[in-house]
Amino acid sequence: MKPLVIWSNHALSDEAARRLVAGCATHRLLLPPARSVPGASRAEFDQSLATADIAFGQPDPAQVIALPNLRWIQLSSAGYTPYDREDLWHALRARGAALTKSSMVHDEPCAEHVLAFMLAHARQLPDAVAAQIGPRTWDTPGIRARSRLLTGQSVVMVGFGSIARRLCQLLAPFAMKIVGVRRRPIGDEPVPMLSTEDPTLPAQLGAADHVIDILPASPHTNLWFGAARLAMLKPGAVFYNIGRGSTVDQVALGARLHEGQLAAAYLDVTVPEPLPPDHPLWSAPRCTITPHTAGGFHDEGVALVQHFLDNLARFADGQALRDRVA
Repeated sequence: MKPLVIWSNHALSDEAARRLVAGCATHRLLLPPARSVPGASRAEFDQSLATADIAFGQPDPAQVIALPNLRWIQLSSAGYTPYDREDLWHALRARGAALTKSSMVHDEPCAEHVLAFMLAHARQLPDAVAAQIGPRTWDTPGIRARSRLLTGQSVVMVGFGSIARRLCQLLAPFAMKIVGVRRRPIGDEPVPMLSTEDPTLPAQLGAADHVIDILPASPHTNLWFGAARLAMLKPGAVFYNIGRGSTVDQVALGARLHEGQLAAAYLDVTVPEPLPPDHPLWSAPRCTITPHTAGGFHDEGVALVQHFLDNLARFADGQALRDRVA
């Protein structure tokens, strides 16, 4: 097979770069100036995408559309919102090109992050930590009384992709009652599913002990959890957002927390990011925030490169690509 030209603007650690270079040894690999030809400019590197067969990282969507030579693009992210546009899909279809993403790398850490949120709330860890860094009180009766068992509780997961599938597996030992929600259920999901238009959805949201937002950013999901839907959640419910901050009305969420309707909120994503120090969510009662770290882990960069190299072998052999979007 003729060597392929592979272009990558993904930020690489030294070890990840070493593995990418080794894995692409039989091809021509184009990397940014810091890791490529001394003296080359960033503009020259960006323009070199025009010579590539494959792109790995986050190429400019306009270039993806305009460059007919690009046969396959693998995104280094689980999300693909900037690429979710009809002109891009049309361009890919017209030339038989493929777009893949990296959900398979991020679904495990994201699912574990949600599980950590759920267990932390069930065992009242935020209250214990607050007491340790604050007044150092020993509220044994209060924390014991507020602690809950996950076993038998109900969960609604809104946005049912690879993260939700993995989270279902992690929650299986707790025998929780899980319902999934997506725009168009496929039929192979491991739990009962509802479409986003199902008339029973408000009742399901209103009955859930845990409501987990895993929605991607898109015009269809913008402020999906608006004031009206947040008001549907029952007193004492816990809300989680591991999807995108744009899917939630944060003012309404803060109001539900201040009113005491929600037992807590656990957020890994917000609008904007980074969240400014004076943003009201920082001081909202029972609101725990992590700085968009759910998808990260120590060997993330190496795992992303390995996922790309696995797909590269498939591409070279004419096999079906994994994590394919289009």
